[in-house]
Amino acid sequence: MATVGSVERRIERVEGFPVVIKHLDGRNVRDDRMRMPHYPFDRAMKNGSNVTAWKSRRFYAIYPGFEVDVIGRDHFPKHGGTRLGSVRDEFLD
Repeated sequence: MATVGSVERRIERVEGFPVVIKHLDGRNVRDDRMRMPHYPFDRAMKNGSNVTAWKSRRFYAIYPGFEVDVIGRDHFPKHGGTRLGSVRDEFLD
């Protein structure tokens, strides 16, 4: 099992964008919270997929009972319709 912080870092390494894991009521989950399943993916989801698809296919399937924000370079959560390639491109500059 992993901590929330290590899951967030792993997602960023694999997917190419930072995330913030939250409780369903919107509060941030502490980074040192234990007993989180490891993020099992080794390859990023396709650039043409959007944030909503990533959340439903990858995040919610492994971490039910939690919410997640995909964070852009401006440190704000990205809209669900934003393409993952667009989010990743923000961090290339």
